Amino acid sequence: MGPAPRSSNMSIDGAPADVGHHHTEADPDTSHDPDTSNGDGDFVGSASFVVVANRLPVDRVTEPDGSTDWRTSPGGLVSALEPVMKSRDGAWVGWVGSPDEDVAPFTHDGLEIVPVPLSAAEVRDYYEGFSNGTLWPLYHDVVAHPEFHREWWDTYVRVNRRFADRAAEVAEKGAVVWVQDYQLQLVPQMLRERRPDLRIGFFLHIPFPPTELFQQLPWRREILDGLLGADLVGFQVTGGAQNFSRLVRQIGHYPTQRGTIELPEGRRVMARAYPISINTQDFFDQARLPETAERAEQIRHDVGDPTYLFLGVDRLDYTKGIFQRLRAFAELISDGLLDADDAVFVQVANPSRERVEEYIRLRDDIERLVGRINGEIGRLGRPAINYLHTFYPREEMAALYRAADVMVVTPLRDGMNLVAKEYIACRQADDGALVLSEFAGAARELRQSYMINPYDINQMKERMLEAATDSVRNKSRRMRILRRQVFEHDIDRWATNFLDDLGSCTRTR
Repeated sequence: MGPAPRSSNMSIDGAPADVGHHHTEADPDTSHDPDTSNGDGDFVGSASFVVVANRLPVDRVTEPDGSTDWRTSPGGLVSALEPVMKSRDGAWVGWVGSPDEDVAPFTHDGLEIVPVPLSAAEVRDYYEGFSNGTLWPLYHDVVAHPEFHREWWDTYVRVNRRFADRAAEVAEKGAVVWVQDYQLQLVPQMLRERRPDLRIGFFLHIPFPPTELFQQLPWRREILDGLLGADLVGFQVTGGAQNFSRLVRQIGHYPTQRGTIELPEGRRVMARAYPISINTQDFFDQARLPETAERAEQIRHDVGDPTYLFLGVDRLDYTKGIFQRLRAFAELISDGLLDADDAVFVQVANPSRERVEEYIRLRDDIERLVGRINGEIGRLGRPAINYLHTFYPREEMAALYRAADVMVVTPLRDGMNLVAKEYIACRQADDGALVLSEFAGAARELRQSYMINPYDINQMKERMLEAATDSVRNKSRRMRILRRQVFEHDIDRWATNFLDDLGSCTRTR
């Protein structure tokens, strides 16, 4: 028999008895939280729409004269929410990206920016530790083994509390607050405890795991209660919303019906799928520029003017299936199914979490694999795999997408995978081909791709070869349908659908 039901309003700080809360010299004193009223019950915050995310939507840049300034970060989420925030006196709460730096709130391009400071120890334990050493592998089907450390959890709770406090301070009475992603899963409940007048939404950008995996987490109840503080919990795919509802029934013992969760205090929480997308028109417009077309031709020339240019673009991560796709490509050549003079693979691996040991080993392993493959099947002056471990701006990415004949997206598990949609958006005609893992969230929408199981190397080889050599007619038919899907379901539609549903949620009484 499971534990007796309890109200989701129980404090998230109610950790299991064996989790002792401790303070170090680096810990801020949070015992005297600032009030959000002026003493007469009036709320002092002025933002009617607040986004709470791990990172701010701005990056610090150094000017030629040595001075520093802020610029808007590239990315679909920022561009999608910017118009909403400007029209609603919006504020964005997040970390500046560097430790031990306390930056005062400021205004940037009409947006209120509210920085949350993190110490170096908190970055280590909250971000690199609990968020990316515990939650990330657990939520990605345990592709890597998650670690469970109580000190990581303690820091995660403390940092989530700080984010919630900042949001509570800037939100006006009755404001809409949209919390983003797995680093901040406790914020909805913490915010509701302090500001029950708010309408709170949460969106998880990564997969939500099956209950049998989630229940490995020692703090599973605390995470569940944290999420249930929201009025609307959004997931990338229907399966994630179903996993969450199942967990609510098994652990919380709360009734659910068609994605609506009934809590003991009479409040309802909705759990729905909202597949995220990209700013499709922006990518298309960038790719159609003459300079982008020229750069795409130059890229093809630089890699030897191949008949088939395969492309992979990923953040360097063990969930992305980079090993599998490179092995499949190498075997296509060594088996004689593709000629090394006709086919080239370009793999872009964006640096990621470079202080985390797992990622350091991953980079070393991939670079050794690339070296071995090029040594075995490459030609003098023409490697079979061009491996690029660096960041590229959107302009260069658009040229790469336009240059590629076959885009290979093979995650072992992925919440959505926007690279697949970016490639489609950059096609200027109904050409090109997308090889896509069935374990990417995007596979539910992009059904006309050449679908593969990334664990099945033989199948991957077959589909990569088919994507390269298929008839123009077949490839055009597939790409036409894919382009229609991506243009009709862009990130503006995603944000509008979520916020409309959040607006329809019954207010807490």
